[in-house]
Amino acid sequence: MGNITGNRYFKFAVVALIYLLWVIWLGNWWFLLGLAVIFDIYVSEKVNWAFWKKREGKNSLIVEWIDALIFAVIAVTLINIFLFQNYRIPTGSMEKSLRIGDHLFVSKVAYGPRLPNTPIAFPFTQHTIPVIKTRSWSNLITRPYRRLAGFGTVERFDPVVFNFPAGDTVALEQQATAYEEIIRSQAVSLRERDAFRGEEVRSEEAYNRIAREMVWSDYTIVYRPVDRRENYVKRCVGLPGDTIEIKGGILHVNGEAVPDNGAQQISYWITTNGTRINPMAFARLDIAETDRNMMSETTYLLHLTKDNATAIERFANVNEVRVNLRRPGEYGAHIFPHNPIYPWNEDYYGPLWIPEEGTTVTLDSANIDIYKRIIGQYEGNDLRTEGSRIFINGEESNSYTFRMNYYWMMGDNRHNSADSRYWGFVPEDHIVGKPKFIWLSIDKEATGLNRIRFNRMFRAAR
Repeated sequence: MGNITGNRYFKFAVVALIYLLWVIWLGNWWFLLGLAVIFDIYVSEKVNWAFWKKREGKNSLIVEWIDALIFAVIAVTLINIFLFQNYRIPTGSMEKSLRIGDHLFVSKVAYGPRLPNTPIAFPFTQHTIPVIKTRSWSNLITRPYRRLAGFGTVERFDPVVFNFPAGDTVALEQQATAYEEIIRSQAVSLRERDAFRGEEVRSEEAYNRIAREMVWSDYTIVYRPVDRRENYVKRCVGLPGDTIEIKGGILHVNGEAVPDNGAQQISYWITTNGTRINPMAFARLDIAETDRNMMSETTYLLHLTKDNATAIERFANVNEVRVNLRRPGEYGAHIFPHNPIYPWNEDYYGPLWIPEEGTTVTLDSANIDIYKRIIGQYEGNDLRTEGSRIFINGEESNSYTFRMNYYWMMGDNRHNSADSRYWGFVPEDHIVGKPKFIWLSIDKEATGLNRIRFNRMFRAAR
């Protein structure tokens, strides 16, 4: 057996078979030329493909380290593209399902690995090279969206890692806030300033135009391709063709209320008898510091599960526990589609239909704000409006047929999650993968060994 496995033709056959299966999966037959390289590496040995080291004789320790580093970079890069990658939870938007500091094993093959739009990039960086703070990819080669076959498709209520759709344009000095949200906030401030001074209040378009000019003047604005946008993790609550609606903070999909999953959180007003709640009580209930806000000596605003809200209601010094909900019909300017004709907010939203590939919708001045990012940014058309008239690629249009599927993503921490309610649909080409399990969990609020949440390690991501 040892003679067989040591035979160079046997090694070539094994590696060639694995490579051939990969080419079939990739579906690009030009890569069959790589079989000639593999044959030369294992059999003919005409070319020294590892040119940085000698074939014969002993190499220096530095060369050996370089060789090992190159192999590791190539291997891990291929694994990250085609199989899986690590993702660390940075915010509390998925509490208590996924916690800040959880490190996730994200499967690329669950939905099929997506080939890079920008294959030339600095290894192991999303969009910025550390220290020197410059972009990590090159536009020398760009590729259209393509996804290989996977083991399944996105299912309703899956946790999903995806690229932030509104992260195509970024203000580097304020990356935590979406570019369009910065402009909207600036426009609202300008409008409020004029109203306060008693000056003429101009149109929304005028304020948006002035705000955009100010943002471009005050910030460094950059564009990022799909695969270089920030990674987010949320729960997919709406599939292509679904209709979602939120009534009193309760999500409805296709007319059916979605039950609380037990880990879901919303915010509550807590009023005490004048004494503070012992921080140890919060710790016993596993309420993170990021979910606690003390508004006054007697009032708290807390993000809680239903069970935690019930437990706090029993505290001797607590007078009232009240759900913090917006009023129906109260317009949230920060809520998608950012148009007052849709008087929606975080707790009363929709109904809204989620676009499905191949489906045609009628367009008008009332619904164009719902679909304009899809038509213009996500599907690459030239979209403009003149009053009530809509032009797509220079031609007046009253309908549009979607070329991709879209999804609706929400965080389980409903009142502490910037999700689809704020920036809209997630296109299928933004889907990265499915978290499978938590391989490490670090509690930044703890000290010593208590920082490691051993009870969360190797638990399935739900």
